[in-house]
Amino acid sequence: MSASRFAWSSRVRFVDTDASGRIHYQSIWRHFEAAEDEFLRHIGCPYGEIENRQTAFPRVRVECDYLAAIRYDDVLEIEVGVGRMGTSSFTLRFLASLDGRPAARGQIVIAAMDRQSQRSCPLPDRLVERLRPYAEPATGPG
Repeated sequence: MSASRFAWSSRVRFVDTDASGRIHYQSIWRHFEAAEDEFLRHIGCPYGEIENRQTAFPRVRVECDYLAAIRYDDVLEIEVGVGRMGTSSFTLRFLASLDGRPAARGQIVIAAMDRQSQRSCPLPDRLVERLRPYAEPATGPG
């Protein structure tokens, strides 16, 4: 996924599944969000340290493709990488695998927002520096 690799394991709980016995479509986000938290902690920028009275980090887009059945008690290996980085937002990409096979792929776009104006603001320099080693190489315009 990216130049530097970060992976985190997460077990699918019974509460994550639906009547079919597979992961409920929205439950994958709890696993991705937990991997996101651990990734940001790993790079030294947990939200608790970079979010403050002035700046918040709302999600402005989420998407996920399910590639294989994910069931109760499965252990997901979730790789986190950085996609596009702009001046006021960045994309985190997730690949969840089961036994080395892709099971779900998702991404979220996270914006930096000024709490008072409720408008976008620049990403903190420290965050940009720490995300950069995990960013995918630029592929040109488009």
